[in-house]
Amino acid sequence: MNFSNWWQSLPSKMDPILLQIGPLSIYWYSTMYLVAFLVVFLLGKQQIQNNKFRLLNLNQFEDLLTWCFIGVLLGGRLGYVFFYNFDYYFSNPLEILIPFANQNGQWVFTGIAGMSYHGGVLGVVVAIYLYAKKMSLHLFQLADFLTPLIPLGYFFGRIGNFINGELYGRVTEASIGMIFPNSGSFLLRHPSQLYEAFFEGIILYFIIKNLQNSSFLGWNSGLYVFGYGFFRFFIEFYREPDSHLGFILLNLSMGQLLCILMMISAVSIWLIGKKIILKD
Repeated sequence: MNFSNWWQSLPSKMDPILLQIGPLSIYWYSTMYLVAFLVVFLLGKQQIQNNKFRLLNLNQFEDLLTWCFIGVLLGGRLGYVFFYNFDYYFSNPLEILIPFANQNGQWVFTGIAGMSYHGGVLGVVVAIYLYAKKMSLHLFQLADFLTPLIPLGYFFGRIGNFINGELYGRVTEASIGMIFPNSGSFLLRHPSQLYEAFFEGIILYFIIKNLQNSSFLGWNSGLYVFGYGFFRFFIEFYREPDSHLGFILLNLSMGQLLCILMMISAVSIWLIGKKIILKD
């Protein structure tokens, strides 16, 4: 078998549905979300059981992840609405949270499509802040614990995007390119989902793992925010911009502009964290 032909046609051979039970369809994408949270849970559980993090017990950590799960779903959805498709949802507000769309005067089941990573991050930040306040802790104390755990979970989320045939890359003539049927053409495109899975998932995990530091609050959090923003900014040059948005400013996509804000925010996190002195 010719390797390039096998590689380039791989997306057309993948079924986004993991399991079909009567009318119920279980998709790889949603399953990968659950796998991502399971990975974060297992890594965090290990930290707590090994007494490397003592501010939460295991039950409290499970509660925190539940809050974060709700935060990432609501934040991811609202982020997509406001960052990527505000005009449409302003005219069709019911479609923000219900899985139906008005097509030619009839409501048709479509599922809830469209999630924003950056919106998900904001949702998780709110969840962590609220839970930290409940536990009389500082936001950075919990964020510094969680952020080194996130990239490996994120890896599985991007694999879900790849299997789903979405968020594909720009057209390329390189042999690494693939044909994504959902793109509406048979042109080779960068498998940008895999680039993100590797750099924003695996590479970023090992960077934070080796550079994490408890010398001041916010170091781990800022390292994650800056690292993700840095990798995503450059990978966006290989990722197809949203068709209804295109390039926003200076040939930069919306994702790249948000990543610039992330890197600036990371510096702010470090500056703020260095000034925080917690009371015993």
